[in-house]
Amino acid sequence: MLENTTKTKLLAGETVLGCFIKHSEPAFAEFVAMQGWDFLVFDAEHGTLQPRDVEGLCRAAELREVTPIARVTTNQPHIILRFLDTGIHGVHVPWVNTAAAVEQAVQSVKYQPRGRRGLAGSRASDWGMYESIGEYTKRANRETIVVIHIETMDAVNAIDDYVGIDGVDVLFIGPTDLSHSLGHPGDPAHPEVAAAMDRVADAVVDSDKALGIYAGSPATAEQWLDRGARYLATGVDGFIEQGMQAYLSRLRN
Repeated sequence: MLENTTKTKLLAGETVLGCFIKHSEPAFAEFVAMQGWDFLVFDAEHGTLQPRDVEGLCRAAELREVTPIARVTTNQPHIILRFLDTGIHGVHVPWVNTAAAVEQAVQSVKYQPRGRRGLAGSRASDWGMYESIGEYTKRANRETIVVIHIETMDAVNAIDDYVGIDGVDVLFIGPTDLSHSLGHPGDPAHPEVAAAMDRVADAVVDSDKALGIYAGSPATAEQWLDRGARYLATGVDGFIEQGMQAYLSRLRN
């Protein structure tokens, strides 16, 4: 595991920018990494990625000194473990709706004494070839990043408890799922959804956690930067769509 530069920047009060990728081709991930992102999130929840895929994607990101992170499929210790053992530097954990579930996520990511992550030789520890397992566990606990998704009103209502849980680095708003939870699917600008997101922001920005959000456009990202967010992510597919549509539209019209 390399130094988690994204976590280092967050701890220094800086802002970091990242991109979700659902595609399994390492060369594509490397190309995206070369554009200058701080981190890439390999999306196993809303994509078909498996740990084997993520291991290759992780190598591609590390080659370009970009932090590799995975959005895991679910908040289960054995699932989180399989992704962590590929060598990723942290996880996005979706659908976390109680403080107890946040604690479970942290314990799944961290080794003793903070957590209960299973320990064995793997790519994450360089198979024990370069340092003792004991030293590795200390470094892994220090470097891994835990990003908890806020996607339901249950999570919004528990946000004050979330900010008090040690080991969480980012509380990340998922606007689309949150809009769905509130009965306004696909409408994050709805006043009820906006009010819920503001409630999360109010609780997080003055805490020791970083506020994160999915921002599909520069305008949305700028809005949330002004609101105090320091961990912003978007999706690579939107860039592909916009670039192709602009090209085709100009030439055909």
